[in-house]
Amino acid sequence: MAEHNELGKEGEEVAANYLLAKGYTLRHRNWRSGKKELDIVAEYGDELIVVEVKTRKDTRFGNPEDAVTNQKIRRIVASTDAYLRKFALDLPVRFDIITIVGQKAPYAIEHITDAFFSPIW
Repeated sequence: MAEHNELGKEGEEVAANYLLAKGYTLRHRNWRSGKKELDIVAEYGDELIVVEVKTRKDTRFGNPEDAVTNQKIRRIVASTDAYLRKFALDLPVRFDIITIVGQKAPYAIEHITDAFFSPIW
């Protein structure tokens, strides 16, 4: 597996453990339906939390959260809609981003709650 794929996989593991330590309940990791994909789907209180994880070795080329473009947001929202339909869920949804920066532990972790909202098409 390519080095960036390994780093991304490690970042998702770190993010999942971070959420568990904060009291979140993980529903799915790397949930897929066709071409739709969500990194982490969790619950916290009475909300469904969809988490996009971005991992980088360093911030030389910008902050990891900058990679969550409008196009990426549209894909995440469409995937979330498919998820809600598949599991017949009627919960409020929050979209978060967790950034992981570093080449090895301990990583710099930032949890951005309400990172974006569903756009109106």
